[in-house]
Amino acid sequence: MKTVLFEDEHYLNLLPLVYLRPVWELRCGARMLQEKLPAELSRELRFLARDYLAKDHLPTGSSALELPEDEAVLLLNGRWLLQPEDVARLKELGVNDALVNGDSLLACRARAAELQKYHRRGVLDSVALRRERQPVDHPARIVNYLWDAIAWNGEEMVRDYREIAPAGQIASEIPPGVHLLNRTEITVGKNVRLKPGVVIDAENGPVWIDDRVTVMANAVLEGPLFVGAGSTIKIGAKIYENTTIGPVCKIGGEVEGVIVQGYANKQHDGFLGHAYLGAWVNLGADTNNSDLKNNYGLIKAFVNGRPVDTGQRFLGLMMGDHSKSAINTMFNTGTIVGVNSNIFGAGFPQKFVPSFSWGGSEQMSAYEYDKALEVARIVTARRKIDFSEGHARIFRAVWELAKQVEEREY
Repeated sequence: MKTVLFEDEHYLNLLPLVYLRPVWELRCGARMLQEKLPAELSRELRFLARDYLAKDHLPTGSSALELPEDEAVLLLNGRWLLQPEDVARLKELGVNDALVNGDSLLACRARAAELQKYHRRGVLDSVALRRERQPVDHPARIVNYLWDAIAWNGEEMVRDYREIAPAGQIASEIPPGVHLLNRTEITVGKNVRLKPGVVIDAENGPVWIDDRVTVMANAVLEGPLFVGAGSTIKIGAKIYENTTIGPVCKIGGEVEGVIVQGYANKQHDGFLGHAYLGAWVNLGADTNNSDLKNNYGLIKAFVNGRPVDTGQRFLGLMMGDHSKSAINTMFNTGTIVGVNSNIFGAGFPQKFVPSFSWGGSEQMSAYEYDKALEVARIVTARRKIDFSEGHARIFRAVWELAKQVEEREY
């Protein structure tokens, strides 16, 4: 039986980080959500994603909508951080059952014809589908909001390390002056360069440094931590626990409890805490976010135009792909910045900055689509990534979608 990862209507709560990717490509721990699927569920994997992603982002031939109508499939919610005990429960799932958690459909068995019936531009109408089945409540770790991934990142990092990392394997030279604390919980990949004065501290959780990483002099890295292939940790950086750094990033300053999707730069001094950065983000020197209110209260964030109680006491910046901040930019707790936005100027910008915005606390204006596209082509070319016509079509679709779902006055 083929497994179908699906997006449902709740993907809107994960914007802006999922404008340019399906929900299962969010990171939590060392891996993306999709990468956590066990082999028995991922051998014959198909996808049900938004139309514009299905056309230009997913592998050719992987759309679930291309399956024969009578094909039996197992539907899995792409936002579900599947745990080992969940896999056992799926094996017991009845034909007429719908495994649910709150208002989210987790899983059910179906025929491919039902996907044709219940999808809306590639998004599964899970509410309609579950009406035809017997709901079965199941405790699950499902990413309803971006701060869920941030909050679970440390635990998922430990899990990923235990499941797939070659624990304690050091595949690169450790030169004099580099200090490894709790070496059995440290993994260093191939062609890694560690400069004198580096401290890798795994006493409170594992540290996994992937291939071709450079850690410059006097940087301190604390676990749980994952540093993706080809990334650079700058001189004197302080990388605290529960941080995921995706591939080909440049990270400096002070970082704590952060997820960086990949191909992003936060090179300079400044604090980033309990945050999530999309790809191709660049934070200027001395950009800081607050991740704790002065009254130690719970933080609210604006999602789909409404304030949402996050339930988090620590929560910083959530910034979509291709957005940038100028030097000395400040972000308040729980600030969300859309894709392709440029933030500059004195003071704190508003706590929700729409996509394709240009400005800061004093004034915001629209960032012209053609200019944003031109910059994206330049930025990706610098990393030897081809910005294809497919990428351009996705950009256009995101520009149109953002105008529909984000409130703005310009």
